[in-house]
Amino acid sequence: MEQTLQPRRAPRSHARKHAPDGLEAGARALARLDPDFGRILATYGLPRFPRRPASFGTLLHIILEQQLSLDIAKKLWRRLKQRCRPLTPRRFLELDDATLMNCGFTRQKIGYARGLARAILERRFSPARLARLGDEAALAAITELRGFGHWSAEVFLLFALGRPDIWPAGDLALQLAVQWLKSLPERPDTRELRAIAEAWRPWRSVAACLLWQFYLCRLNRAVPSPALEALAIP
Repeated sequence: MEQTLQPRRAPRSHARKHAPDGLEAGARALARLDPDFGRILATYGLPRFPRRPASFGTLLHIILEQQLSLDIAKKLWRRLKQRCRPLTPRRFLELDDATLMNCGFTRQKIGYARGLARAILERRFSPARLARLGDEAALAAITELRGFGHWSAEVFLLFALGRPDIWPAGDLALQLAVQWLKSLPERPDTRELRAIAEAWRPWRSVAACLLWQFYLCRLNRAVPSPALEALAIP
């Protein structure tokens, strides 16, 4: 979860969209299914992870975030946006190595990011087209790009496309959150976490957001969202 967006305070306007689609319905369903999710909702509120645009910029952001702490990634992303205006594939390719390294890109990440930009300009890859694909096809299209593994593709589907049943089982924060929530003696690995989450279909994205909320609040890195009476579980 180090690389995912931190939940924010509930906005004054309900116009802002949060990830994933069906968040409230999924939270109700999970709370009825598993009392532990009900306790997360009662204690920490509904997660407020902002939706990201389904765009080149979001995919680029995911590359930059890899292996970085949340705070450092935010600072570097702001720096990149100041130096790359507008943030388009063509403009990005005009930036030299020194500029990109000053924005936090390693040489390896520079290669990944330029490859992404070229793939879009050469029409070999289209972020907009992903919205028309099913989950598995969209994941496959993203992971064909250099630098995008399963975790990166899953984060894009969950936060940019809003898909409700994505489960980033390799995410360390999710593994720790499940260990704490379920009082497991050891942190579950990727395979074990996938097995645990089978019971949470078709709302695994919502389960992930609830668990990230639990993880961040437990570490005092996020403020609980206001309680929503509409989500009270009978």
